[in-house]
Amino acid sequence: MNFAAMNSVWIIVGLIVLGTFLMMGVLAKMFRKAGPHEALIVYGFRGTRIVQGSGTIIFPMVESCRELSLELMSFDVAPQQDLYTVQGVAVTVEAVAQIKVKSDPESIRTAAEQFLTKTPDQREGLIRLVMEGHLRGIIGQLTDEQIVKEPEMVADRMRSTCADDMNKMGLEVVSFTIKEVRDKNEYISNMGRPDVARIKRDADVAAAEADRDTAIKRAEAQRASAIAKAQADQERVAAETSSLAKQAEAQRDLDIKRANFLETTKKAQAQADKAYEIETNVMQQQVISESVRVQQVEREAQVKVQEAEIARREKELIATVLKQAEIERQRIETLAAAEKQRLIVEAEGHASSIRAQGEAEAEIIFKKGEAEAKAMNVKAEAYQEYNQAAVVDRLFTSMPEIVKAIAAPLSNVDKITIVSTGNGDSAGINKLTGDVTKVAAQIPALFEALSGMQMSDLLQKVRLIGDKPPLPPAPPSSGAAK
Repeated sequence: MNFAAMNSVWIIVGLIVLGTFLMMGVLAKMFRKAGPHEALIVYGFRGTRIVQGSGTIIFPMVESCRELSLELMSFDVAPQQDLYTVQGVAVTVEAVAQIKVKSDPESIRTAAEQFLTKTPDQREGLIRLVMEGHLRGIIGQLTDEQIVKEPEMVADRMRSTCADDMNKMGLEVVSFTIKEVRDKNEYISNMGRPDVARIKRDADVAAAEADRDTAIKRAEAQRASAIAKAQADQERVAAETSSLAKQAEAQRDLDIKRANFLETTKKAQAQADKAYEIETNVMQQQVISESVRVQQVEREAQVKVQEAEIARREKELIATVLKQAEIERQRIETLAAAEKQRLIVEAEGHASSIRAQGEAEAEIIFKKGEAEAKAMNVKAEAYQEYNQAAVVDRLFTSMPEIVKAIAAPLSNVDKITIVSTGNGDSAGINKLTGDVTKVAAQIPALFEALSGMQMSDLLQKVRLIGDKPPLPPAPPSSGAAK
């Protein structure tokens, strides 16, 4: 029992739910909505009403509805026949019109009455006829220049003229734009030629002026560039000249310092060399003095050995050798003094830069001559004690040295070229050796000139000395005994 009741309840609930869904489906099918781009024209037992942007229920069989588009309609307005302007010129005008149904209910109702049963082509055809008629009337009131040059004025007049007719159809002209205006007689194209020529002329004039201005600017820029380049070159030359002058000054200062240093160095070197030469000469003088002293000691020993012979021939030596030695000593001193005077005079004639050097050399030569004079004095004193044999021995021992001195110039000859043109002893190398022999043969005459005696007399005296018997030893004197 309970189970049967439960089944009945569930069946009832199911039927209610099913009925509810069926009702909702029917209501959904009966409810119609109008979008923002359209309007619903509902007509039926409740009369005609307009629904915009909302929805309404349409009862089947007693009511019906139609959609009226509120969207913008765009179509071309291009009359096939020629349009004549106020000047009588036939023109062809192509335009584009933008038209839509007004949004107010009265205009929607009017547009629904006019176009709801017509197709879009029929509707556009009616609107185009109205637009072309008004366009023809407006073009007939304007000139070609106005149509071409003032298209906005034409569009404004077109909208204002068509407004009344469009309102009667529930429509409004949103925009009207002229795309093209042309004529068969080329009036419009020729109309712009004066302006084109003027514009071209103005363009040519402007281009020429621009070229002129460009050339002027270019010339000015080139002149400025040349001036800047010249100034830069002048500055560069001035900088180079200044740099070269500074380099020359630096080089001059360097050369002056180098010359001063070299002069100082040379002076120091000259002083050192002269000091060395002076010291060398002093040493040589000391050596010569020592040699003379040794020779004097030797001669004193020899004199002591021949003391008896010297006493016997004292007068003869005084008459011969001593006199010649005294003359020779005076001659040597005179030559040394003259040489000293000559060197001093030459030294004074030199430049101040070498005066010290000349004086030093003169002093050295003077000291040398003085040393030689002293040596000659010592020799003269020794000669006073020489006998005839010693003089002869001295002359003969000096002969090789004299011959050597005569032949010395030949030793300085590096190369001798002999061109022989004869025969015998007077040609070639024989000539050279013969001349040397002749020079050597003149040595005895040289000795005779130096000694003041004939060579034969000297040899005769030597022979006489050898023939005399030796003298007896002299008795010791009282001074010796003491």
